[in-house]
Amino acid sequence: MSGYSDSFNHDLMRLQAELHQERELKEMLAGSVSDLRSTLCELQQKLHTVDGEGNEWKTRYETQMELNGQLERQMSLIHQRLEVLRGNPVDRLASIRSFDDLSVEALRQRLKLLTEERSDLQNQLMDCQLRIEQEGKAFHKTNDERRAYLSEIAKMSSTLEGQRRQHTSRPSKAAESRTRRDVAAAAVERRGEKKSKEGSRLPKLGH
Repeated sequence: MSGYSDSFNHDLMRLQAELHQERELKEMLAGSVSDLRSTLCELQQKLHTVDGEGNEWKTRYETQMELNGQLERQMSLIHQRLEVLRGNPVDRLASIRSFDDLSVEALRQRLKLLTEERSDLQNQLMDCQLRIEQEGKAFHKTNDERRAYLSEIAKMSSTLEGQRRQHTSRPSKAAESRTRRDVAAAAVERRGEKKSKEGSRLPKLGH
């Protein structure tokens, strides 16, 4: 009987140590989720500064909102569990003593469940980090393409404006050229008339 009691106490102490590690892990995850939330807010602000409402940007925004919702739910779950673990000493002691009524098999099942939950949280965290990284790369790539398009549009607009101004100035130059030709022709005509009149004023020669 004493051997069984020692084994049970050993398992209980091991479980308590693992629960302590679990609490530290959850606190670490809470900090990581807080950092991820801050990063997501920054990305969301950058998305809001981008002009245009194309389908691609709308899809990116909806994906971002979905990811925000997942992180909010995950943070809420972690905070709830942390509140339980951070209860007053009496509650923690009562929580530990509640395991006294459980069998070794039940304690193992409980430990297995906690391990699975921890693994699930770690997988979710890694998935969120990967999605944030991919979303960031896609955002920067699309934003660079957008800037390149805007630059090209500005160049094309400048070129078209220059061509428009040249086209607008051509008729006035042509009209000015015609006016100069008309003035020159009129001057030549006046000189011809003047010579003709001078010739008619010459005295007639006697026969």
